[in-house]
Amino acid sequence: MRFRLIDAAKKDFPVARLCKVLDVSPSGYFAWKSRPASTRQREDLVLLAHVRSAFTLSHETYGSPRMTHELREQGLAAGRRRVARLMRENGLKARQPRRFRRTTDSGHAFPIAPNHLDQDFMAAGPDRKWGSDISYIWTREGWLYLAVVLDLYSRRVVGWAASDRLHKELALTALRRALVVRQPGSDLLHHSDRDSQYCSNEYQAELRGHGIVISMSGKGNCFDNAMVETFFKTLKSELVWRTAFQTRADDVPPSLWSGVSASFPVL
Repeated sequence: MRFRLIDAAKKDFPVARLCKVLDVSPSGYFAWKSRPASTRQREDLVLLAHVRSAFTLSHETYGSPRMTHELREQGLAAGRRRVARLMRENGLKARQPRRFRRTTDSGHAFPIAPNHLDQDFMAAGPDRKWGSDISYIWTREGWLYLAVVLDLYSRRVVGWAASDRLHKELALTALRRALVVRQPGSDLLHHSDRDSQYCSNEYQAELRGHGIVISMSGKGNCFDNAMVETFFKTLKSELVWRTAFQTRADDVPPSLWSGVSASFPVL
């Protein structure tokens, strides 16, 4: 362990001085250095190369859990603790998100639908269960709000809309786009939180007009809409937090569309 510390610090301090501080002989250090790498060390070097590549491609957004998943997708046997150790030892730390901005508005007098979804995020087929929510994106001009409709079977965005204002038309536009594109049957369940945009008379009328079952999260329970929450988290970590958007109108839509249409996996 002491030899490894010396090896890591030798760029900044003389080896002789480091050996003296750690109470080891320089000859012992150089003997250790000349030994052939163990099988485990060689495997670590190969794995580290893949970790560095994936970390760069993610624009430094992957932490050890997502990195482990990515490596396994590439067919590499990697445990989470081993990946976390390699990232920690090599200074590969994921970028942290920007501050939270409140988008909920549940203090209204509109009726609240029961939670028919009840955290059952599995669907028998496409267009059987949809989840909807609204999030936000920072630009140099100010906030841009994004509403999405996510199909819980395919994990794909089937409708979305963006605006510089948080209003009921934003959610309604995303819903109408999804209805036009997908043309679902009457066996569809639509789940959302209990914000005013989703509880408004216009939004509810649109759902009922298509024979859609209405479901809403319990009060203050973000886990009831976890699928869409996770989608937004992935979208932000892999696109939004690494991009400096200048304007709402010119910069965000092309990048946003490429990110949304890529349908990030919900893990």
